[in-house]
Amino acid sequence: MKHEIDCIVNDQAHHLTVASHETLLCMLREQLGLTGAKNGCATGECGACSVLLNDEVVNSCLVLAVEADHATVVTVEGLADEGELSTLQQSFLDHSATQCGFCTSGMLVAATALLKQASRPDVNAVRAGLAGNLCRCTGYDDIVKAIMAASRARRT
Repeated sequence: MKHEIDCIVNDQAHHLTVASHETLLCMLREQLGLTGAKNGCATGECGACSVLLNDEVVNSCLVLAVEADHATVVTVEGLADEGELSTLQQSFLDHSATQCGFCTSGMLVAATALLKQASRPDVNAVRAGLAGNLCRCTGYDDIVKAIMAASRARRT
């Protein structure tokens, strides 16, 4: 069965036709060409597909596309402002907070939500805010350092 939905993705309005079983992740990647969210596990365990749905972090592999009807979605592509990296994105680069990069989009989305909730989180809050995101390459130290630096710069 097909459904017509209207949503705002990265500040752009969209009218889309989605299948009943289609995930938000598939809609973003296949219909809108937004490939920043990754299909890492398809079970909500890794966080690579994290996006903001009405300002809440969700695993887009677990959310049906029809649930985005009349919703606002922000992907990692929507974090930059007119082509300029956000403070958080720049901090990830400055602190070498990426390795292979597969988890980076989910980490950035989760960190963006965290910094909106707590402008100056401590290290424990940052680690807790990233709890749903797995990185297979690092010990998370550079990621935490990047988020802490961005919180001090505070232009996420």
